[in-house]
Amino acid sequence: MIRQLSAVGAALGAFVMSTPAIAANCADRETVVERLAVHYDEQPTAAGLQTTEDKQALVEVWSSRETGTFTVMMTMPDGMTCIVATGTDWHQAAPDAHILGSAS
Repeated sequence: MIRQLSAVGAALGAFVMSTPAIAANCADRETVVERLAVHYDEQPTAAGLQTTEDKQALVEVWSSRETGTFTVMMTMPDGMTCIVATGTDWHQAAPDAHILGSAS
């Protein structure tokens, strides 16, 4: 019982502590775009709209062929942009004309 409560407490603590970290990765779109271009030589690679019941957000992948870095970001209608993920060793896959599935 104590182990279960400890595990739940640790998970809840991790969730609460992660919220300020997410907020720290947000800024106005112009600032984020400038930093990606100037500091990481990243350019837009892909984009799409994420739609929920009450709002839409622009989801983008920016990447650099020179540095191999990439950034996934989400921009809200008010212009606030948040970094969702970053990484290295980016490679661009060739388009496949035979992708299965349907549009969501």
